[in-house]
Amino acid sequence: MYKLFFKRAIDITVSFILLVVTLPFTLLAGVLLAFANNGKIFFIQQRPGLHGKPFHIVKFKTMNDKRDAQGNLLPDDIRLTAVGKLIRKTSVDELPQLINVLKGDISLIGPRPLLMEYLPLYSPLQARRHEVRPGITGWAQVNGRNRTTWEKRFAEDLYYVENVSFLLDLKIFFLTIIKILKVEGISGEGTVTMEKFKGNGEVTSVEK
Repeated sequence: MYKLFFKRAIDITVSFILLVVTLPFTLLAGVLLAFANNGKIFFIQQRPGLHGKPFHIVKFKTMNDKRDAQGNLLPDDIRLTAVGKLIRKTSVDELPQLINVLKGDISLIGPRPLLMEYLPLYSPLQARRHEVRPGITGWAQVNGRNRTTWEKRFAEDLYYVENVSFLLDLKIFFLTIIKILKVEGISGEGTVTMEKFKGNGEVTSVEK
């Protein structure tokens, strides 16, 4: 009953309240990013949602589009702007996703929506992360965020899928607030984002 109705009702109510409360920060971030990114404010990308169904995620754009002489994007740490770094540290870049929550693309709490290109790389066990709506934050994020291995991350996603409940979501919500205040686990080791998944990191057990 919680997964079918109550969780969605909480998503709509809380995301609407958060959109109103955080509006000043959203507007300020938009203005700053407009100057930093030559008018480009949002990062929009197709991601897999519930049961792998594609949707377009919306985030604030924290990196510019600078490329090398061959036309390839420069490394993330070079493209991350000063404004983008601040916005990423405070997790303000995630605020536009509240619109995705209202639309029903994602939930407030759930496995993070990864890249479409990862879908054929998942093992049957790893693919179970799509049995629930993806979320803005999740069990893997409060247990390492980007500073963790793919194996551990998938195991934590699977743990969430098999144990989703109101109390677990409430725990994740408050742990997320603590993580944001402490500015923990935003970047992978030596990078500003997590290393790409290449099909390794097989999950053989559920992380508890």
